[in-house]
Amino acid sequence: MTDTLLPNGIKDGGGDSSYFRKGCNPFAQTGRSKLQNKRAGLNQQIIKEMRMRAGAENLLKASSNNKVKEMVMLELSYVNANLQLLTGQLEALNSSVDVYQNTHETANIPLIALGLKETKEVDFSTPFKDFILEHYSEDGNSYEDEIADMMDLRQACRTPSRNEEGVELLAKYFSHLPLIESRFFSPNHQPGIFFTWYDSFTGVPVCQQNLSLEKASILFNMAALYSQVGTRSNRQTIGGLEEAISSFQKAAGILNHLKETFTHTPSYDMSPAMVSMLIRMMLAQAQECLFEKTALPGIRNQFQSLMKVAQEASKVSETYDQVHQSMIQTPIKDNVPLFWSTMAQVKTNHYRSMAHYFVASALLDHQLSPNDDEDQQEKTLSQVYDCLPEGQSPLDILKRREERSRLGKAHIRRAILGHEEALRIYSLCHHLNKLEILEDILKASHQRSLNKSSENENEDEFTDYIEAPDIIPKTEHKAEMAVPATTKVKVSDFFQRLGPLSFFNAKQRWTAPRIITLRPEDRDHGFTLKGESPVQVVSLDPLCPAAAEGLKEGDFIITVGDTDCKWFTVSEVMRLLKDVDEEMIDIQVVSMMESNPQMPTKSATFCGNIPKTYSMICLAYDDEDKNAKSRKVTKKSSFLSWGLKNKLKSASTLSLPTSDHSNSQPWNKPCPTFPSSSSYNNDSSLY
Repeated sequence: MTDTLLPNGIKDGGGDSSYFRKGCNPFAQTGRSKLQNKRAGLNQQIIKEMRMRAGAENLLKASSNNKVKEMVMLELSYVNANLQLLTGQLEALNSSVDVYQNTHETANIPLIALGLKETKEVDFSTPFKDFILEHYSEDGNSYEDEIADMMDLRQACRTPSRNEEGVELLAKYFSHLPLIESRFFSPNHQPGIFFTWYDSFTGVPVCQQNLSLEKASILFNMAALYSQVGTRSNRQTIGGLEEAISSFQKAAGILNHLKETFTHTPSYDMSPAMVSMLIRMMLAQAQECLFEKTALPGIRNQFQSLMKVAQEASKVSETYDQVHQSMIQTPIKDNVPLFWSTMAQVKTNHYRSMAHYFVASALLDHQLSPNDDEDQQEKTLSQVYDCLPEGQSPLDILKRREERSRLGKAHIRRAILGHEEALRIYSLCHHLNKLEILEDILKASHQRSLNKSSENENEDEFTDYIEAPDIIPKTEHKAEMAVPATTKVKVSDFFQRLGPLSFFNAKQRWTAPRIITLRPEDRDHGFTLKGESPVQVVSLDPLCPAAAEGLKEGDFIITVGDTDCKWFTVSEVMRLLKDVDEEMIDIQVVSMMESNPQMPTKSATFCGNIPKTYSMICLAYDDEDKNAKSRKVTKKSSFLSWGLKNKLKSASTLSLPTSDHSNSQPWNKPCPTFPSSSSYNNDSSLY
């Protein structure tokens, strides 16, 4: 919630000898923390009202008394009114973009950042301890430190810092989730842990027992955090603009990964239609920053440069128009803040008007002279328009001063009308009216176009007005989605003491550990050991004393004496077993039980107090953690002894309009792996 970090000090139980950074201080009263706290409070109020509405609706259906029905209907009207009021307050919070912006003396047009999804605390302690005892036949209390580390990591992810460290924290938890799922979440048995996440747009809670909702929500928050980093960047410097561009492209890449991987999440803000719109919005903001990066050093007041920048501005306008069209579609428009759609519409008109202004400047201020490259200007002008006014060619316009002036004035008229439309749309949204910076920039752009029109106005001239053609959008640097490397953080399993994940997982069932006592006289008859972590017993002599004790072919040795050897190799286990020469020693073995694969169970989802059922088949699966099937081993003859086998700028430049708080003219101011189990090899040891 804030950018103030608590000291590092939580050891990463993953075993990679590192520390994960704690979340920000939730009590620090910064703008972002206040916003998130208000959102969390509204979420709680919304769920309370929805429960009251659900109860009233049930009573209305069950009651046959007309007087009771009238009272219930009255109560429902109050509840619905409260819900509408709370939804409006949540929309206002989502419209509070100023807390995410970078504050400088001269500011750019504000950008939109996604708010983080809120979640409830989750207690893994009791379910994990019970599962460890029931499934792995181990004392769950011995894993209290690992469970605490997991819970601390999740708690820290609720308040990540607004920088790369915060994204890395979320990515680290996201990378741990497949390991946790493999250890504790069986397709046939749920551990009874409920994950609750609130919709970032509506505040409606969604609760599930499986980890798909948890994974998807963490991905969404990673994208939201990147969007906040992008809006927070200093866009008055090249470095800040590059950071913003990279952040928005990464946000779009993560959202695209979310859309392709988790296609049936019940939360509305992560539905395919909504995520597709958010991807377009992130790419549009990246394209806007690319345009600002082009214009930041100053726009050369030359024909070629002005035409190039005009097409760049037209490209930004086109991308925002696509965003606006997706926002007003039926599945999305009911829940997207009006502020967002209005902002997209304002920017569509603003950048289209800027494109017309630059074309007008190129035509009106730069007449074709003998020193100019006529062919190059003709080629440039022909690439700017899809179609020219009837009866005109690019060369005719360039050579004839009257036609050039007439077309330039037509463009400046479209620029003025477009800026006026942007200001009109701006005035219609009361949330947008709070952004004085945006209003200053829109008015400065409008005034600049008016000045250009008055400079080229001739009262004695009678002009046959024409309609300026549209400008073809074109860019040399298109914004593209980028998946950051932080989504693939390497982590070590918190619960690696349970054994290799390919064997000791929630899908594979094991017998309870059996104790086998080996004595010195057992050396006359023996068995063969084979495998790599854990070691397996093969080629057992049925007449050996160990077989009489209960040892079976296919058993896996998990302890020798007091030493846990789930991760030991054959040679390491053999060194421990040599102690039987002096005195007897106890070993613990387990056997793999046959488990018939079943269809995944259905998971009940509670969304806004309305139960929904989603088949787990529709949700994403990680096929990397499938059980390793034990291989058949041909029986070998027993051995009587131990054995061990072989391992430029011109003089005149233009700048983009900005909001200047120093009372100077805005257009005259200078531009500022975890370890994996190996397959069996040919290395074997005999007893």
